[in-house]
Amino acid sequence: MAIALSSDDVKLYYETTGEGEPIVFVHEFAGNMRSWELQVRHFSRRYRCITFNARGYPPSEVPEAVSAYSQAQAVRDIIAVMDAAHVEKAHIVGLSMGGFAALHLGLNFPERALSLCVAGAGYGAEPDRRHQFRQESEASADVLLSQGMEAFALRYTQGPTRQPFKHSDPRGYEEFVNMMKTHSALGSANTQLGVQRERPSLYELGDALAKLQVPTLILNGDEDWPCLAPGLMLKRAIPSAALSIIPNCGHTINLEAADEFNRVVGGFMAYAASGRWPMRDPATMADTITGMEQARK
Repeated sequence: MAIALSSDDVKLYYETTGEGEPIVFVHEFAGNMRSWELQVRHFSRRYRCITFNARGYPPSEVPEAVSAYSQAQAVRDIIAVMDAAHVEKAHIVGLSMGGFAALHLGLNFPERALSLCVAGAGYGAEPDRRHQFRQESEASADVLLSQGMEAFALRYTQGPTRQPFKHSDPRGYEEFVNMMKTHSALGSANTQLGVQRERPSLYELGDALAKLQVPTLILNGDEDWPCLAPGLMLKRAIPSAALSIIPNCGHTINLEAADEFNRVVGGFMAYAASGRWPMRDPATMADTITGMEQARK
């Protein structure tokens, strides 16, 4: 492991494996750098894979103040890891919380991204669910601080979007739950309050999304209901976006369907690196179904 120093002097632990074009993997709230093991084993044969633990996830440092955690700081932490690893540009692959961070990196530091994979991003983004999501984030923090990490992990991993993983891969799901139990209760609570609860809704980013030109893949499981509508919105809003859906799959798609995830992401990155990734033709967004309405007029 190596250490990156964040913009506010928080130590972030990261690892690099393999050689080639760099990929930075950004983990979800319930995961950590080890969550990407099935991707690192696959992609490190041809790429330089960089994984790290977000702040609040030991052995990275756990700042005690909620104010040290935010969506903007999560992006700055990715940049800090890239700088420490001497990486100027990379493919950024993020899941859920990491998918939000990957997208915001593309919006704020497009010059640092070869491509963006925004996977499983959408929790709490829909305007009519913002209040509910903020309440659930606060409830999560309360359980973490009052009952501890193990009790919280057992409850959190029983959520509706984790059920497909639980049923399709009982052994993998058990490993996932046990890994989450090892996280810091304080770091997880602060992440819920500072990052999850306070991040801007994707639906508030319309103007910025419309300007994004970095090759972008929106990737979701078809049983990950909180992310499906936001995923369609991102596809419509981002002119450089492609959308892919993995069937019979929930939120933890890089573990539930690792082979399909690796295939889709690998093909996307190769296409993006070719220099021929397409920007959407505005004609495809015309307000007609078949195009024959113009003919009738």
